[in-house]
Amino acid sequence: MQVNSILLRELDGTGILRLTLNDAGRRNALSEAMLAELGSAYSDAANDPSVRVVILAASGPAFCAGHDLKEMTAGRAAADGGKAYFTKVMAICSGVMQAIVTCPKPVIAEVAGVATAAGCQLVASCDLAIAADTAQFSTPGVHIGLFCSTPMVALSRNVSTKHAMEMLLTGDMMSAARAAEMGLINRAVEPATLRSTTLEIARKIASKSSMTLATGKRAFYAQREMTLAEAYDHASRVMVENMLARDAEEGISAFIEKRAPRWQDQ
Repeated sequence: MQVNSILLRELDGTGILRLTLNDAGRRNALSEAMLAELGSAYSDAANDPSVRVVILAASGPAFCAGHDLKEMTAGRAAADGGKAYFTKVMAICSGVMQAIVTCPKPVIAEVAGVATAAGCQLVASCDLAIAADTAQFSTPGVHIGLFCSTPMVALSRNVSTKHAMEMLLTGDMMSAARAAEMGLINRAVEPATLRSTTLEIARKIASKSSMTLATGKRAFYAQREMTLAEAYDHASRVMVENMLARDAEEGISAFIEKRAPRWQDQ
């Protein structure tokens, strides 16, 4: 683990990779450097068989403050007023968010502090999210004349239309309890138990067949964008292929024989 890096990586013996946003001085903003680090980390995790689950956490009082507005403002100095730069940054950020969704390993956000704008988008992009009950969430772009349009994509795929629009139109800060009610996070826990709670869930998931988890995660996000009939057709094909896999055969046999399964992740 590189302690001076803006993104810390730590892999334990059970296959749980802990990524920690480590730029507290800038409230862990999604600077170009941070986006590059995250993109690299998720690409590496996706291709590393020793990684079974990813936890995304942060140091300091803020989980993530969203885009680095100082960097964005500096981009306006270009002859085109920043259009090319803004386009590049949004494309990179969108790519990172999609990399979380397409990563075959489950990703859990561990939120101890404030997550705003693209930081809230980061939480919404993860498969699961556990937060301290003191954490807060918002998409406050409207306060500065900038609608949170890209955070809206992930947010609207996590919560109901009216809840998403409430956050986007008012920019109000939401408590962790409210975020749990809305479905933005899975649960809010006492700060002292946040890490242990997240780790307990991660270990439970890591004990499963990684082949099964990757199959299920990919199918979940694919079917969500389909019509009902298309979704059932797709899910049925996935189930057939899954049934033919070695770990499904082993898991079913272990269940029938009342023993622990021996996964080969195949």
